[in-house]
Amino acid sequence: MKIDASKPLEYSTEENSNKIFGFWVFLGAEIPLFATLFTVYFVMVNRFASGPSASELFKIGPVLIETFLLLSSSFTIGLAIHAMRHGYKKAMMVFMAITLLMGLGFIGIEIDEFFTYVHEGATLQTSGFLSSLFVLLGTHGAHVSFGFLWGAGIMIQLWRHGITPATANKAFIFSLFWHFLDVVWIFIFSFVYLKGLM
Repeated sequence: MKIDASKPLEYSTEENSNKIFGFWVFLGAEIPLFATLFTVYFVMVNRFASGPSASELFKIGPVLIETFLLLSSSFTIGLAIHAMRHGYKKAMMVFMAITLLMGLGFIGIEIDEFFTYVHEGATLQTSGFLSSLFVLLGTHGAHVSFGFLWGAGIMIQLWRHGITPATANKAFIFSLFWHFLDVVWIFIFSFVYLKGLM
């Protein structure tokens, strides 16, 4: 395996570069998935039958905390990659741990939000609006949950093997995934929650 020292460690081999390119292709394929879910939501948003509407259901407090956690975690994963590029394993691990803890906090608030909705009688079967909302938020939440497990696995590899071309590549690809989830959340926050509260 030939290592090109002139490139960042995550790009330092041809295999690493190919993996990063392949992951960009994967993220490109994720865009139609979320675009479809948003489209369904926009079609169904006013079809709330006997159930609550968005303005009756949404509470801005928990959503602001979720937004703060997820967007802050995007910053900390960036710091982790910066530390990685300078060979600071401990700092990288700390920033990754902070990122994952904020992701876990986000998941916890979202689960609590879902339980609150169901307790108030707003379930998947109540209306077209609610079914599309649950599927959109649930799909994003499932991605964050998967990201948490993936990031934890990378941290175990970093702890065992240190910063190598392989672990750097995995961590960088994970950071791309995490940033993508943050971008999707910005759309959810803006066009689902804020628009719904108007």
